[in-house]
Amino acid sequence: MPDRPVVRTALPTEHEAVGEVTLGAYLADDLLRADPDAAAYSEELRDAARRATEAELLVAVDDSGELLGTVTFCLPGTSYAELAGPGEAEFRMLAVAPSGRRRGAGRALVLACLDRAREAGARAVVISSLATMTAAHTLYQGLGFRRAPDRDWEPLPGVQLRAYVLELGPGPS
Repeated sequence: MPDRPVVRTALPTEHEAVGEVTLGAYLADDLLRADPDAAAYSEELRDAARRATEAELLVAVDDSGELLGTVTFCLPGTSYAELAGPGEAEFRMLAVAPSGRRRGAGRALVLACLDRAREAGARAVVISSLATMTAAHTLYQGLGFRRAPDRDWEPLPGVQLRAYVLELGPGPS
């Protein structure tokens, strides 16, 4: 049985591949269909180098070094934070390559984000998700996230995002 995925910060030499994995995962799941500005969002998904400078870009790799997935972890007030307020953290653009699915990469990436949120003293993690991302919802709910409909939002007309929250408890004193 293969080792569990290892999660670490993406290396600059991996940024292009990370961008391709991110965009490829969104395309494989047909997640850009409802986006009226799909071309612009495709470029944002592909731009891992920018994410790495403005947030924390994480990757999951297997024991051979194969890139299985990626996620962007961010704190409130940063350019990638969409929902996170004071005392919260957020992750975005969770993407697992088709070849990395059912290998624990998505779960490992989310758990790494929860660890980073705790280390930063966050009391909660908030995320946004399309209604069609049912596999992700199953993962989030299995880790204790709950729906937060009062925080649902629409970044563009016709693109409705569902909010989820995981309470981490009080931060360090």
